[in-house]
Amino acid sequence: MNFYDFTAKDIDGNMVSMEDFKGKTVLIVNTASKCGFTPQYEDLQKLYDRHSEKGFEILGFPCNQFMEQEPGTGSDIKSFCSLNFGVTFPIFEKIDVNGKFAHPLYKFLTEEKPFEGFDMTNSTNKILDSMLKEKFPEFTMGNGIRWNFTKFLIDKDGNVAERFESSVDPMDIEPYITKML
Repeated sequence: MNFYDFTAKDIDGNMVSMEDFKGKTVLIVNTASKCGFTPQYEDLQKLYDRHSEKGFEILGFPCNQFMEQEPGTGSDIKSFCSLNFGVTFPIFEKIDVNGKFAHPLYKFLTEEKPFEGFDMTNSTNKILDSMLKEKFPEFTMGNGIRWNFTKFLIDKDGNVAERFESSVDPMDIEPYITKML
């Protein structure tokens, strides 16, 4: 099983096969419009602009599981991304990334690239880790997504190559992307 075996609905409700991205390097991100990490949309778009013509895709998957930071409808999300950050990469329908109703794609991603811990030299990670342990202990167990803007890099063969936690700036992922293009 690999990335190409999955489908998901885009923000407009159209079913999309991940096979449509065969032969491309793909970055998958769970997103939210009202999160402290939301400004990452700007750098995600920069990466997309720089590398999309070379076979790079970004797929945004809005999620409302983390303090309800993605409360909007599909059209709200689409407008927010476009108006505030000029997002042109594909955005998908709002999904769950953890738990009983987690989208099958996210179950696959977290099985393939488990959570390996936060880089505790990063002060943002210290704060996030502390907040999760105190307020959301259920998010600290297993290999699930810890917070919005967790990123998975998929290689051209549909294999999950890397996992980057929320605090990793998209621009810090660029060397991994260029190496895989």
